[in-house]
Amino acid sequence: MLGYAMVFPLLPIYAVRLDADAFTIGLMVASFSMAQFVASPLWGRLSDRFGRRPALMVSLAGSVTAFTIFAFADSIGMLFLSRIVQGAAGGTTGVMQAYIGDSVEPRDRTKALGWLSAATNTGVMIGPVIGSAAWHFGAQAPGLLAASLCLLNLVFVWWLLPESKTHQPVAHKDRRSIGNMIWETVRHPTRDVSQLILIYAVTMTGFSSMTAVLSIYLMDRFSLDEASIGYPFLLMGAVSVAIRAGVLGRLVTRFGEVKLMNAGAVLLALGLFAFPLPTHIALLMIVMTLVPIGTALLFPATSALLSQRCDPKQLGQMMGVQQAFGAVARILGPIWAGAAYERLGPGVPFYVAGIVVFVVALLTTRVRDDRVQVEGEVASQQARR
Repeated sequence: MLGYAMVFPLLPIYAVRLDADAFTIGLMVASFSMAQFVASPLWGRLSDRFGRRPALMVSLAGSVTAFTIFAFADSIGMLFLSRIVQGAAGGTTGVMQAYIGDSVEPRDRTKALGWLSAATNTGVMIGPVIGSAAWHFGAQAPGLLAASLCLLNLVFVWWLLPESKTHQPVAHKDRRSIGNMIWETVRHPTRDVSQLILIYAVTMTGFSSMTAVLSIYLMDRFSLDEASIGYPFLLMGAVSVAIRAGVLGRLVTRFGEVKLMNAGAVLLALGLFAFPLPTHIALLMIVMTLVPIGTALLFPATSALLSQRCDPKQLGQMMGVQQAFGAVARILGPIWAGAAYERLGPGVPFYVAGIVVFVVALLTTRVRDDRVQVEGEVASQQARR
């Protein structure tokens, strides 16, 4: 994630320098997710069969290739290619979540997934600043540095990371068709796992709409450039890490995953809708904090609930299916946002995203809360005594 965050804020600026418009940039951002959509369920299935560790190693090798292409890209086509390769190689988020699901008890998964998110968001926090600093050594430097870090990470996984403790290769008879699992989610949207996957996907659509146009919005509205674009991303990453690593575990213990999912969706909706309102960069920084607080509560809680309510034998596949739906969201969100930014105005993608996420926030209240049911049963038993 550090390498990804180093180059992502620079991508739209590099594309603008090559005469790309906002819609083309939206397509470029979406191409990553198009490749991820295809790759995510396959990574999950392969990791269920061969193990989490080999899947992670192959993914990191692909990331090395993608960032090297980015470093030497001198055309829009090369930038697209780098995004597609990175998307295909980056389809292992579900594998990492499944690794945690293998190794951690269900009651502790939200905390563990929060720590995973905190680690990735640390990369999101410092990556843009490192990328901006590396740019001073040449336009190729951020990509080459990102490739070097991925190569180092590959060596780390090969040398030090063991296979997950409880993972056992899944027999062919215990595996289901990935296509069937995706179709069942659409066909039966009221099932517990389907609700959670769809909540994740729609809220991710809103969030990815914002991230797709954020760099060009900051360029157009506040005149930020390659040297300064990393600092707003630093702020959002720092807030996200503080929530996920600092207080998420205690909030889960106190309120439970479902209530955190509800609160996170509301805060994300407010942050997205309010984004275009500030006219000064300092005020924008205050509004921006609502977005990482919302996602820090929403996404780990949703993933943890999914890991608790799916078949343990298909945990890797189910996390891959979730990431596939998330990838569709990251396809549709950037394409829509780029077109709306170009043709309807810079504020439109943020307003629409905020409204959509708020509607989903209302729907999250329908998700079954086992914690409330258990507390109700305990209270009932105590009353009978």
